[in-house]
Amino acid sequence: MRGYTQGKDAYLKRLRRIEGQIRGLQRMVENDEYCIDVLTQISAATKALQAVSLGLMDEHLRHCVAQAIAEGGETADAKVKEATEAIARLVRS
Repeated sequence: MRGYTQGKDAYLKRLRRIEGQIRGLQRMVENDEYCIDVLTQISAATKALQAVSLGLMDEHLRHCVAQAIAEGGETADAKVKEATEAIARLVRS
């Protein structure tokens, strides 16, 4: 079971909302909306995706990484390394 399984429906709902935001952005560009308005909506969609990312990372740390640490050994080291690399990717984006 994945760490986010219990919150899966909420994540899907949020992702569908973001999908709607992206479709709205496409319409804005198609309709030649004002640049700043488009950029404002891009910022909102980006923040929404970041919120989903942070939620998933939290679930991963609390479930997958915590379980691996409890088991110890190389699995724990690998999960911590994996989480660290994922955080680095999120920070760079």
